[in-house]
Amino acid sequence: MADTLKHVEEMLDDSPTVDVHETFHRYQALLNELKAKITARFALTRDPSTEALENYGDYPNGPGGSLAAYTGPEVDWLVHSWLGNPGASFANLHLTCWLGPQVRVPHLGLALLVWPGGWFYVDSVPRVNMVEDGDYYDRYYEPANEEWLQLRNDPAFDYFVSRAGFIRASLSPTAYCYSFDRSPENIEKVSQVTHAHVDRWLRWVDEAEPVPAEERAALAETDLRIRRNIADRDPANVMGVRYFGEETTNQLVRALWGGDRELPRPSA
Repeated sequence: MADTLKHVEEMLDDSPTVDVHETFHRYQALLNELKAKITARFALTRDPSTEALENYGDYPNGPGGSLAAYTGPEVDWLVHSWLGNPGASFANLHLTCWLGPQVRVPHLGLALLVWPGGWFYVDSVPRVNMVEDGDYYDRYYEPANEEWLQLRNDPAFDYFVSRAGFIRASLSPTAYCYSFDRSPENIEKVSQVTHAHVDRWLRWVDEAEPVPAEERAALAETDLRIRRNIADRDPANVMGVRYFGEETTNQLVRALWGGDRELPRPSA
């Protein structure tokens, strides 16, 4: 068991330049599988503000990416995206689903990275202060604690410690955040963990009690502040600036939290 404590750009710059398309395509397939489970459960419509981001950059001849965001009656903001240069060691892929205020189920956060080693993050983003609301912790986090500890003790996965204190503060007690060798066995393990997480999360949604109508507006605003802060403060944003410049990166970051959205939020 070891820890990784480096900036994204350090990991990339300190490594040889290699073609990571094989892992990139496996990651894409995995996110497509997970997204299919989510879209089978929710009614979703793509927000027009992200249509111009369907393909940007010079990929496959250089850095590029794609970003699509969706909303619906039960989903505030779902993002399915990638950014990078897989021909030169780096790709960053996201699948996040922020629920509407009709339930208090944690949001789904998932990211896959190759830099050129492997990295993954998956978490249940809490919507309450769990130190204050112990029942929320008991319902959504304690049942996953033993499983989390098992991977934490797996020598094939190095726990990733962000150098950004804010990012560390954003993680739940059962967040998976690991660097790993891109072996077929480890990629398969990541697939198993993420599929199990999404399956469990969808069960939570189905079993959730509704939030009282008078509490939903405040919950929706808290959700938005959390989502924007995480997007704005993501240390990996520096890679967007490196590849595409400040203006495009700012547009991408706004798309991650819905800053330019055109469709109404579920709370509206």
